[in-house]
Amino acid sequence: MRQSPLTEGTLDATDKSIINCLQDGLPLTPHPFAGLGMNLGIDEAEVVARVKHLRDIGAITRFGPFFDAEAMGGNFCLCAIAVPPDRFEQVMTLVNAHAEVAHNYERDHRLNMWFVVASDTPQGTKTVIRKIEKETGLVVLPLPKLKEFFVGFRVDA
Repeated sequence: MRQSPLTEGTLDATDKSIINCLQDGLPLTPHPFAGLGMNLGIDEAEVVARVKHLRDIGAITRFGPFFDAEAMGGNFCLCAIAVPPDRFEQVMTLVNAHAEVAHNYERDHRLNMWFVVASDTPQGTKTVIRKIEKETGLVVLPLPKLKEFFVGFRVDA
């Protein structure tokens, strides 16, 4: 996980355009990167290489489908923990060991670890949270969604 901002000039206009296109979603075709590349004036192999590079440098932290657990009958919950700084790596490893955990981020706040737990049922989510509390010895603050908002992300290309 990236700990500091990218330096000015790390991303060129093509990288920024790729990030914007990824935010919009890729078409379900046998070669989605070929179509994206055609729109950007580069070939499929370069798009794939650039996405890999963006991941490697931490410009994007995750690349893959986003599944709406609730729409599929499941449950998810944003969670936060106040982790002692000297235990952060240890707690992060314990939390991330759970297959139900995604989107684990460090924050500059008393509640310095934020992550999402997704499960097939509300009870399953609660069970994972209790396991994390038992394993870490720390209290997990569950922050269930009350209302959904969509926040778009764009970079100037």
